[in-house]
Amino acid sequence: MNDALLKDAVLRVGEVCGIEGRKVFIRLDKEKNSSDLLFYGDILKNISVGSYVEIRKGFLSIIGKAEGEKLEEDNFKYRENENQYKIIDKNKRTLVVTLSGFIGSDGRFIGGIKELPLIGDEAFILTESKIHTIHDLLKKNSSLQICIAKTDIEEVPISLPVDGLFNSHIAIFGNTGSGKSNTLASLYQSMVTALSAKPNFRSNCKLFLFDFNGEYTNSDCLSKDKTVYNLTTNDDSKDKIPMTFDELMDIETLSILLEATEKTQKPFLKRALKYYKQVKESIDSDGNNDSFSYFKNILKRSIKNTLQMVNKDIAIKILDYLVEIVSFFIKTETEDKLREDINYQNKYEYFYLNNDTNKNFSTDEKLIEQTLIFKKVDELSIDKYCAITEFNLFFIFILIQLINDLFHYKTQLDHIAPVINRFKAKQTSIEHVFKIEKNSNIWDNSNIVVLNLHDVNLDMRKTIPLLIAKHIYNAHKQENNQKSLSIIIDEAHNILSKTSFRETEDWKDYRLETFEEIIKEGRKFGVFVTIASQRPNDISETIISQAHNYFIHQLINQKDLQTIGNAVSYIDKITEESIPTLPVGTCVFSGIATPMPLKIKINELPDDQKPDSNTLKFERITENTPSIISKLPLNKKNQKVKRRN
Repeated sequence: MNDALLKDAVLRVGEVCGIEGRKVFIRLDKEKNSSDLLFYGDILKNISVGSYVEIRKGFLSIIGKAEGEKLEEDNFKYRENENQYKIIDKNKRTLVVTLSGFIGSDGRFIGGIKELPLIGDEAFILTESKIHTIHDLLKKNSSLQICIAKTDIEEVPISLPVDGLFNSHIAIFGNTGSGKSNTLASLYQSMVTALSAKPNFRSNCKLFLFDFNGEYTNSDCLSKDKTVYNLTTNDDSKDKIPMTFDELMDIETLSILLEATEKTQKPFLKRALKYYKQVKESIDSDGNNDSFSYFKNILKRSIKNTLQMVNKDIAIKILDYLVEIVSFFIKTETEDKLREDINYQNKYEYFYLNNDTNKNFSTDEKLIEQTLIFKKVDELSIDKYCAITEFNLFFIFILIQLINDLFHYKTQLDHIAPVINRFKAKQTSIEHVFKIEKNSNIWDNSNIVVLNLHDVNLDMRKTIPLLIAKHIYNAHKQENNQKSLSIIIDEAHNILSKTSFRETEDWKDYRLETFEEIIKEGRKFGVFVTIASQRPNDISETIISQAHNYFIHQLINQKDLQTIGNAVSYIDKITEESIPTLPVGTCVFSGIATPMPLKIKINELPDDQKPDSNTLKFERITENTPSIISKLPLNKKNQKVKRRN
C-alpha cells in the first residue's frame, strides 16, 4: 500500500448517507470513535462537532463543518433457523455536516456551494495543509498580512489580510474579561508593525483611538510612536487638545459643545458668534481704544434701555445678565453691590435710584449714569478686556446678543436660557480640555493618536468624541482620498448608545446621525471605523449593521445575542449558539474578509504591550507586600508618550 492510500485509510472517517439541502449526513466508520489519531508520529484531531470535514466527489473537495452528531440504536435481525437475534449494525454514529464551500481548481478555498455530494461519497479528516487552505484569507499577489491568531480546535496559525480587513468597518464585541481589548490591541498593533516600514505609512495612514477607560496609554501598547492626550475635566493638570481659534469658535463646534438645538439655539449662537468676531477683530486690529469704546457703549446703552423698561420680569433678568457681564471685569466681592442702588416701584412700574422714588430712571435718563453698574462700565479698560479668557469673552457676547434680542423681541428667553446654562456648566470643563493655538495640529507630528477620556466627566464623555470625530472626519475629506483614517472607539456604548437619560431626544438623534453618516459615507473617503463594546444591544442597530467584519467574543446576555443575530447575517446557527460558551481569547471572526465564519483564538500580547484592562484580584491586592500592589494593572500610572500642555 503506497503512502497516499495509507493516508486516505487513516484520514477516512466515513461516507455520505443522506443529503438535505446544505445539510449532509455522514455515517462514521466504527473504528473512528477515538478522539485522536496517530499518523506517522503525529497526533491528529479526530472528527468532532465544530471541526471541518472534507467530502470527496471525484476530483472535487467539498468542505463542511460538523454541526452535530447522533447515535442510532442497535439494529437486530431474527434468524428463524437458529431461533435467535443477530445484531446487524451496532452503534451507528452519524455526523450532521453543513456545507461551507469547496477547494477550487487553483487550490484555493471558495465559500458557497458549487455541487452537492452524492450518497456514498467518502469523508475525510482535514490535513494540516487543507486546514491552512480553508483559513487562507489572503488574496492572490497579496503579501500584507497579520498573524495574530490560530484555529480554535486544530490550533493551526492563520493569517488575516490587511486589505479586506482594515479597509473596512470592524466591530468587536464581548463581555468583560472575554479578550475583547486584547483583540483590538492585537489587530492594530500588528497592522502598525506590518505597515510601519512602508515609506508613506506615516503620511498616508492615520489612526485615532477614543479610549474611555485609559487602557491604551502605555508606551508600548499599539505603537511606541504615538501621541497620547490624557484629558481631565477636574483641573488644568493634564493634557489639552490643541485647536485654532477658527476651529474652536466655529458654529458647528460650538453647537456640539453646547448641545444646541437646530431651530432656535443654533441660529442664536450663530448671531452671537458673528457679533463676537466682528467686535473682537476690530479691537484686535485697531490697537487703540476706539473699538473698545464701541464695546463699552453697547453695555451702557443696554443698561439705560433696561432701567427704562416697564416689563419688570424681563428687565430684572436682563439686569442679572448685565451684572454678570460686568462682574467678569471687576473683583468678585463687588458683584453683590452692583445693583444695590437700583430699586423698582411696583405700583407705578419704574426703576429708581438710591431708595429715592423721585429719582425715576424712566423720566430722567441722566440718573442712570449715577448707578454703580454704569460707572463700572465707564471705568473699564482695554487691558481688563484683553485679560479675559477667550471662552469668558465669548460668553459675554452671548449675553449681549441675548439682551439685544430681548429688546427687539427676536427671541424667547425660555428657548435660549438652556443653552446659556449649559455654557456656564461646561465652560470650566471646556477650558480644561481644549487649548487655543495659532497653528494647532491634533496629530502632533504623529499618525497615531490616543485620546484618554478616563478622567473626563459624564457630560463631556459624549461631547468630546463627537466633536473630535466630526473634526478629523471633515478635515480628512478635504485631503486626497488616497489617504486613510481609522477611527477606533473602544467601549463604544459610551458614545454610540441609542438610549440616554442625560440628553434630549433631538441631541441624541444628532449624535447618532453624525456617527451613522461617518460609518455610511466614510468608506468612499478612506475613513474606516472600528467599534468595540461589551454591550452591543445598547448601540444603534444602523451602526452595527454597517460593519463589514466582526470579532465576536463571549456574550451571555440574551439581548446582546439577539442584536448580533439580527445584525450579522454572516454567522451560521451553530456558530451563533457557541458564542455564550466561547473561552477567553477565542472569538468568532466573520465578514467580508473571510468566506465563512471562523472560530479563532487570538494570541495573547506580551504584558508590556497589553491594554491596561485586567480584572482586579482581591487575593493580590490584600497582600502586605507593597511591590505586589504597585505592579497591579489597575494601579499602574498611565505613561504619557507625548504630552501637550
